[in-house]
Amino acid sequence: MPAQSNQHALRPTHPRSTSLSTVLELTGASTPGPAPTDLLVTGIEQRSNAVRPGDLFAALPGAQAHGARFARDAVDRGAVAVFTDAAGAELAGELGVPVLVREQPRSVLGELSAALYGNPSQRLRIVGITGTSGKTTTAYLVEAGLAAGGLSTALIGTIETRIGGRRVPSALTTPEAPQLHAMFALMVEQGVDAVVMEVSSHALALGRVDGVRFAVGGFTNLSQDHLDFHADFEDYFAAKRMLFEPESPVAARTAVICVDDQWGQRLADGLVGPTTVSTNGSADWYVEGPVAVHGGEQDFTAVGPDVSVDVRLRLPGSYNIANGLLAVALCAAAGVDPAIAGPALAAVDVPGRMQRVECGQDFLAIVDYAHKPAAVESVIATLRGYLATAAEPTGRLAVVLGAGGDRDAGKRPLMGAAAARGADLAIITDDNPRSEDPAAIRAAMRAGIQDIPAEERGEIREIGDRAEAIAAAVDWARPGDVVLVAGKGHEAGQEIKGVKHPFDDRDVLAAALERSLGSDTQRSPDSSDAEDLTVS
Repeated sequence: MPAQSNQHALRPTHPRSTSLSTVLELTGASTPGPAPTDLLVTGIEQRSNAVRPGDLFAALPGAQAHGARFARDAVDRGAVAVFTDAAGAELAGELGVPVLVREQPRSVLGELSAALYGNPSQRLRIVGITGTSGKTTTAYLVEAGLAAGGLSTALIGTIETRIGGRRVPSALTTPEAPQLHAMFALMVEQGVDAVVMEVSSHALALGRVDGVRFAVGGFTNLSQDHLDFHADFEDYFAAKRMLFEPESPVAARTAVICVDDQWGQRLADGLVGPTTVSTNGSADWYVEGPVAVHGGEQDFTAVGPDVSVDVRLRLPGSYNIANGLLAVALCAAAGVDPAIAGPALAAVDVPGRMQRVECGQDFLAIVDYAHKPAAVESVIATLRGYLATAAEPTGRLAVVLGAGGDRDAGKRPLMGAAAARGADLAIITDDNPRSEDPAAIRAAMRAGIQDIPAEERGEIREIGDRAEAIAAAVDWARPGDVVLVAGKGHEAGQEIKGVKHPFDDRDVLAAALERSLGSDTQRSPDSSDAEDLTVS
């Protein structure tokens, strides 16, 4: 069936008109029969049920179905022409509108979309951020810094798309090319100066950002993820590198690279004149002196070329120092004075990233999006550091963690091992199992725990029901402890067998805390209805 329509689709109010003859020229496509070359196209869409009158419908071959199957629906909704390949033209049959045929139509979709909307990215200061972890947090920090510099900003990312305060939930970290360029055109219409956007490896590999002219590109880090999509780490790295390599059609004019890991160093070494950032070594931007930690906040001094600026973050963790330093450097590269951008970072909270849930309990409850091995290790290390510096450093850490189905299976045992090593109580539960058997996913996570000696790991439990798992962690906690619910962060649903059920870790955790606080029953801090999971 066609992809679901996005009721919040963002398009310019006054679209441009492009003649069919120009579209044919731009694409190098041919038409099987005569076509009215003076026909006007006012938009482009690859989802049939999101088509608007005047659109060119891009009927692309897909992994599960060919978009041409939905060409009739698109035409009925007002598509004035169809752009496809030879197989799509045959599949679509007689439509009563011109059919434009080109081999590998996706290869020109981005540039075509850009042209149909007047190449709007050329009139915007676009900052693209890629990497495995930290994209979302860094994007929010950069947006705050650019806004402090007097720019009208927009944000496109995992959590939301935001234009001048208008928020739209994001289905993809990076939208498909037709939607992306339509959004850019709307942003230009609404007076936006600068756009901060997350750029996923999928987006780079699949051409979703083709036609975008990036002013600045930022790299955070690289660790295991998406190896269900990429052939191996080299393939994953190659996709990320497309945002920076001069010969790439989407290469940013200015590259800002965090070189704290080997992949960032390798990326920087292969470029001419990148701006480098490091929290632990020599770079163009670095942290001077010690980081001051107080409560959930951190202070540090960012030093760059001929500038030094004090920065405060509301976000704990050494990895957020790297995100903050990168954000200051990206703002500078985008033309905002770091002395103005830096202080603005102090007001930034990121939904689902080290987000506290407070219901009056006497222990710390945290929801975080960590869903990759390195991210799980980092957030656990951060919370361990928090416990070690507490007034009474006797607190314990509970971690509730699952792994997503239909995604990189190789990271599951690594995530299980990270939780087992770092937590006093690790509860293996379900995340978004999608089409897979949840028990099989949990078993894969448990497999990563098998070789960890008992004295090197905490207590392990398996509770498939995620709400029950969260409640068990809350029941276990006592004053001064920390409960971390990881993996889903800001997500508001849990996908099981093709159905997305309402489920927000923050709400479920809050409800468990409220129940615990309202209970009149005295309980043992280590009690649970779940049986302990024995790992041999």
